[in-house]
Amino acid sequence: MNAGHDGKVVKTICRICSGECGLDVYTEGGKIAKVEGMKEHPVNRGEICPKAEAAIDYVYAPDRLKYPMKREGDSWKRISWDEALDIIVGELARIKKDYGSRALSVYLGQGIDYYENKWYARRFCDVYGTPHYYSVDSMCYRARVIAHRLTYGTMSVPDHENSKCIIMWGRNEYNAFLPRAKKLLKAMENGAKLIVVDPVRTFFAKKADIHLRPRPGTDCALALAMLNVIISEELYDKEFVEKWTVGFEKLAEHVKKYTPEKAEGITWVDAEDIVKAARLYASTKPACINQGNSLDLQANGVQNSRALAIMMAITGNLDVPGGNTYSPRLRLTNLGFPKMQTEKPFGAEVHPIQYEHTREGQVMVLINKLLSGDPHQIRAMIVSGGNPAVQWPNYNKVKAALEKLDFLVVMDVFMTATAELADLVLPAATFLEKTELLDFGAVMGIPYVMLRKKVVEPQGEAWPDWKFWFELGKRMGYGESFPWNDVRESIDVLLKPTGYSLKALEEIPGGFYYDCQRYRKYIDEGFATPSKKVELYSETLRKYGYDPLPTYVEPKESPVSDPELTKKYPLILTTGSRILEYTHSQLRNIPRLREKVPDPLAEIHPETAKRYGIADGDMILVKTKRGSLKIKARVTEDMHPKVVHVQHGWKEANANILTNEEDRDPISGFPAVKSLLCSIERLRVLSQN
Repeated sequence: MNAGHDGKVVKTICRICSGECGLDVYTEGGKIAKVEGMKEHPVNRGEICPKAEAAIDYVYAPDRLKYPMKREGDSWKRISWDEALDIIVGELARIKKDYGSRALSVYLGQGIDYYENKWYARRFCDVYGTPHYYSVDSMCYRARVIAHRLTYGTMSVPDHENSKCIIMWGRNEYNAFLPRAKKLLKAMENGAKLIVVDPVRTFFAKKADIHLRPRPGTDCALALAMLNVIISEELYDKEFVEKWTVGFEKLAEHVKKYTPEKAEGITWVDAEDIVKAARLYASTKPACINQGNSLDLQANGVQNSRALAIMMAITGNLDVPGGNTYSPRLRLTNLGFPKMQTEKPFGAEVHPIQYEHTREGQVMVLINKLLSGDPHQIRAMIVSGGNPAVQWPNYNKVKAALEKLDFLVVMDVFMTATAELADLVLPAATFLEKTELLDFGAVMGIPYVMLRKKVVEPQGEAWPDWKFWFELGKRMGYGESFPWNDVRESIDVLLKPTGYSLKALEEIPGGFYYDCQRYRKYIDEGFATPSKKVELYSETLRKYGYDPLPTYVEPKESPVSDPELTKKYPLILTTGSRILEYTHSQLRNIPRLREKVPDPLAEIHPETAKRYGIADGDMILVKTKRGSLKIKARVTEDMHPKVVHVQHGWKEANANILTNEEDRDPISGFPAVKSLLCSIERLRVLSQN
């Protein structure tokens, strides 16, 4: 198939972030000439963000990785793909012979792809014989999926457009996903009420009917107090609770102790405001909750999401128009070989529910295992589209762990901080240079399927990730397990259980709905839980030794749990909120985006700035138990006086120097990077005289 069609539009899907917006891409002379939003696409309806607007700059950036590179001392030598594959095959064969197949680990980030690439990476791990497959799911989104599955069997998403009341909890939609933010603004124009729960006065917090500003890390206590109000004032849907839930009496008794007054002492949120928010959400129909990853990255991660899922259910806002809905998804062929695995990855024993829901290890456990001299030491790692050196918590420990490896391979679009530590760096194709299958039922709750299409040829000798895994598998002698010569063949295998084919998808280039959006599906099907009902009280959690009802646990680093540490580090540090122009550690090398957000920032309130003698734009030192960071201060009324926010994703001011991987959610293993203790001080400018 020729790449692109000069003078014609190619309908495809953006992958600069996880929003998966539909794009119309135009080519001239075999190059991309223009990128626009795809008006008929259900996710974005023609809207795109600054990142997508910079797609041409991204593809044709002068610092793209275009050829395989081999480290030679402190420099890099260009080599061929044949040489690169020969080196990898030789090293993997040696390591397997000397240390066993467990000595290899594979990590997938989201930098070049994730949804389809995971099938091929997992397949390779299974055939090679290593259980050590890890991914971005160790600290992104999956804790919420686990919580929803434990509660009602599947992941739900908010239906903003049809909602009359929206809670945006720990999420700044304007920076996270601009097309959805515009849908939310439209809902507000149509009369929808908005409640924002966030320590920061975000874009939407300034427009909200109610803004609750909890102390970072205390969201579970706030949610339980809202449940206390909803249940004690009988604002719940009695018919739904009676027919479709288990454990309501236990829940009602449990939340009695989480009064709004008690929650005020924990969260800093006025009891009166807690009551107002609970009443508004529970009494306005339909209502939905849109939560962010900040709730996942706490010691109460899964329990945070369980509390919100329970709130959706008992108020009758589950699987109704304008509430939180869920969609069927395509049943694709499982390309992995799980029966070939007899061992488990690091983290499976410590976080068994996380392993059962993902069939992968937990990176937070892996970090320490890489350094510990474990009998089953990891000796080699392949990183595809990930940047652990910037994205994983506790940078100094992560760097030491990566440097301890015998062999590190990184495949990416640009020379990342992690790639700089590698022995081999491989050039990856971008999303506009390859073909991929995408099911929006799985990622967006929309029963819609479409191909992400190859629009132009890759730059230089960049390869799509699928080609790397196919070729590596064949060279390792696994040709029977990797029989495909092109991704189009494997996509047909993936689609086989659905009755669709690649040809059918190509005939409808804009994609199509494979099911209608149906509601209250539980009436005919029940819920996909052991009881077939919403499990307010989780017997599964109880069996594993976890709290069967959402229970608040104080963060390990807080003024309450560690008063002595607070004397040295009196401020609360939160990290990692999204920046509209960037995706995590990506895109800072794109000039048109960097011009808009040129510097990494630590945000503090004017009262805080005055107390420490800091002016807007001053360089400051932010310190935690793990380390210190020099960064520019931004003084803003949007911050809470007791909170410091440090942006993440910057190589030159890496927030993860400050964070910790050891304080984790016991269920998911997610690190608590949203609620730590820190100190700040102004850095003196040395005189030039």
